[in-house]
Amino acid sequence: MASWRRPRSIRARATLTTVMIFAVILGIGSAATSLAVRAWLVDRAVQLVSQAARQAYEVNRRVNDNILPTQSVRRLQVVARDGRIVAASPAMQGRPAISDAWPLENDNRIETRSCTDSSTGERTCYVVVGLLDAAAPGGGVMVYAATPEPTLVAGHTLEAGLAGLSLALLALLGWGTWRAVGRTLEPVGRMREEMASLTASDLGRRLTVGDDETELCELTRTINTTLERLDQAAERQRRFVSDASHELRTPLTGLRTKLELALSDPESEEPALTIRSALNDAERLQAIVNDLLLLAHLDAGVTTDPEPIDLGELVAGEVRRRPSRHEIRTHLAPDVVVRGDRLQLTRLLTNLLANADRHAANKVEVHVAREDGDAVVEIADDGHGIPPEERERIFQRFTRLDSARSRDAGGTGLGLPIARDIASAHQGVLYATTSATGQGARLILKLPLSLAAQ
Repeated sequence: MASWRRPRSIRARATLTTVMIFAVILGIGSAATSLAVRAWLVDRAVQLVSQAARQAYEVNRRVNDNILPTQSVRRLQVVARDGRIVAASPAMQGRPAISDAWPLENDNRIETRSCTDSSTGERTCYVVVGLLDAAAPGGGVMVYAATPEPTLVAGHTLEAGLAGLSLALLALLGWGTWRAVGRTLEPVGRMREEMASLTASDLGRRLTVGDDETELCELTRTINTTLERLDQAAERQRRFVSDASHELRTPLTGLRTKLELALSDPESEEPALTIRSALNDAERLQAIVNDLLLLAHLDAGVTTDPEPIDLGELVAGEVRRRPSRHEIRTHLAPDVVVRGDRLQLTRLLTNLLANADRHAANKVEVHVAREDGDAVVEIADDGHGIPPEERERIFQRFTRLDSARSRDAGGTGLGLPIARDIASAHQGVLYATTSATGQGARLILKLPLSLAAQ
């Protein structure tokens, strides 16, 4: 036997859940309504019969004769204790006693129910009220009044009607919910179709945003924003692959050419010179590959446990360790501590110092200080400077601005992009601005200070 499974469709689930909840509510309401209506009808019938029995009781006390029926109750009898019919209304002449029930001691009233079967097998039930006339001769008599039970009480007409009404309401509710949820989910279907038509080479397309300000419109805008980021990331990846291929092809081509020339004419050049030239190309290839691996590492978001790092000490150590073609002046504030990856921050400072040293005319200045809760590192050179319109482009991968910043200067075009990616990974910023002296370039790094240092 297959187990019951709820529908997978949100539309069907919502409709089924709504119908089931209202089915329970309508079921409880119908049951309560049925009980209330039955109680009200029976009570009304009892009041009516009681009034007729009271009138018959008064007549019996005055005269012991036929009982005249009331306008709505025609079944009246006066019955002696031995079951003899003392008096009866015209409708009950020659009929057996309505009931043989007598009240308990110290009581003079009964309420009961009596049923009779006709010759055709049809069963009829009555609401019966009896009053005891204890002063009548023979030990007292009972005055009975009876009326047929209301139709809604006698059978299950009331329940059938309520059930039919409930089913009709549930069907209407289910249809309305199905329609409403379907109209609500129409944009979802359209979004699904549009998303299904997108491909990696067609990320420039965007989903259609509706005119109404609903949650689905907000979702569509969020998806479009995500597609925009994916499109930009894909474009950067394509551009990066193209640039990387070009950068790797140049030294590889030079290396292969030199080796082929050396093999074709072994005596045209000293082997040591050929090997030294090939080694330079290999070193350049190694530098590019190392930078590409680091960029891939940063793009993947791989992080290590941060540690407290004093930027002043880190800068001083790098200045002492690395050779420089120009004078490097340092102005280092003490206890400028940040938290981060020491190797990555060391690589960041190395790239900034190498960039400044490569383009300086005579000197490089390095400042480390605090500023508004941030650790600030400024590295300035007295070279040609960076035009304002190019200050963002220098952080794009494989970007070189002019002959002064060319491949011959020894850079790979990845130093500053790597430095900015490391700064971003440490919740910091790196940007270029005008030198304080108006000459040369100035790169500013801002990183959040460690909480212990604030």
